[in-house]
Amino acid sequence: MFPIKDLNRPLKTPHVNRLLLVVNIVIFAVYWLSSENIFLSRRFASNIEENFVMIPENIMQGRQLYTLFTSMFMHAGWLHLLGNILYLYIFGDNVEDVFGHGGYLIFYIISGLVASLTHIISVLFAPEIDNLIGVPQVSDLTIGVVGASGAISAVLGAYLVFYPTARILTAVFYGWVIIVPLPAIFFLGFWFLMQWLLVFFDITGGVAYWAHIGGFIAGMIFALVFGRGRKKTGDSQLGF
Repeated sequence: MFPIKDLNRPLKTPHVNRLLLVVNIVIFAVYWLSSENIFLSRRFASNIEENFVMIPENIMQGRQLYTLFTSMFMHAGWLHLLGNILYLYIFGDNVEDVFGHGGYLIFYIISGLVASLTHIISVLFAPEIDNLIGVPQVSDLTIGVVGASGAISAVLGAYLVFYPTARILTAVFYGWVIIVPLPAIFFLGFWFLMQWLLVFFDITGGVAYWAHIGGFIAGMIFALVFGRGRKKTGDSQLGF
């Protein structure tokens, strides 16, 4: 299944969500152009990798703690970037509606930090998780991590809490492509289930699924604790 758009128009202009989209695109474009020696230089791209990628071992030793933040705006490739941008574009504007511009930015950043810490914990306790579920886990603390996926997973979790019945126009691939409007609770529930299944069955690795899981759960909790009252107030004022 592949999301195309949600049938849930935002009530306010999503300035912060648009800013996040632009920042992610611009940072990756500069990095990619440098790595291809088209703009600036490959050395510049190498400096970005050395100084802004989050490496769990460094965080555990109290070094480069800022990379918990900077790594949220870096991506491993165009497909990685475009996938994240699509989900953020579809789901972020309505979540910003509820939290407000400043609240949404705080929510996004804190959720991204929680997701990164969830990944670090999963690596740190990889042997125990391996014994518990019987599936080998990434246990190398020196492998760098990049991507907005953790923060965007939190956006998905919050969207599920706020708009469970909103329709998501979805491309379903089953021999051919079928476009169907699915309730958010089904689409996002399926997405979350897939993250758990991929923890068990992804044999290639290379994706921080625990960060996705941690971010999604954090997004749901923050939405329930800080957002539900805001949404009810906004809905009553609008006559919904």
